[in-house]
Amino acid sequence: MSLYRDQGVALRHYKLGEADRIVVFMTAGHGKVRAVAKGIRKTKSRFGSRLEPPTNVSLLFYEGRGELDIVSQAESIDHFRPIRDDLGRMTDAMSMLEAVDQTAQERQPDARLYQMLVAALRTLADRERRSPLLVAAFYWKLLSMEGFGPILEQCASCSAPASGVALVAFDLTQGGALCRDCRQGLPVSPEALQLLGRILGGGLAGALQEPDSAVTSEVAALATHSMEQHLERRLRAVHVLDHG
Repeated sequence: MSLYRDQGVALRHYKLGEADRIVVFMTAGHGKVRAVAKGIRKTKSRFGSRLEPPTNVSLLFYEGRGELDIVSQAESIDHFRPIRDDLGRMTDAMSMLEAVDQTAQERQPDARLYQMLVAALRTLADRERRSPLLVAAFYWKLLSMEGFGPILEQCASCSAPASGVALVAFDLTQGGALCRDCRQGLPVSPEALQLLGRILGGGLAGALQEPDSAVTSEVAALATHSMEQHLERRLRAVHVLDHG
């Protein structure tokens, strides 16, 4: 077996046998990697909490013969302690990790996605106040990276420009915002479309400063709905937050 080094964020883990775990990482150089951490469930494990989501770690892997590699070394780059110490922040983090886990391809390098995830976790950890739009903005950026950035300046169905018609609905499967004649999916307000345009059009920093409001809630709900449409599955972590 050959050795390789990489950096990765722990997305999730699950049990293997009596003492081991399989840990899923989003890495900088190898895409999504599933690897066995031997003995990690023992009290004297040398890995300790270093492989707990959402830790960012420097890793040494043995390349396995099958789908699973083996974690040989793990050194913490960032524990994101403020996230771990706050239930709301941790739920936000898990919501982003789940989306990455569902979109990233195994062993397909995607340094941009890894960097975007680390930056989002760093923002979540560093801000004094949680932004109601951080998870939503992450979803919109991720959808755009996947090639599903929404059309906002015209009707996604009939191409009528927003300057000539009211865009009153939104459906990602149709491409984005829809006019009254083409409407399907969810109703959307002009304010929500404007805020979404800021997120995707270079105004992210300002959008993250927005206080909780009906409009931020609308954009967040629309982001979750659109991501779930794209994934064709329910995002569990988001709905824990909804009912927390």
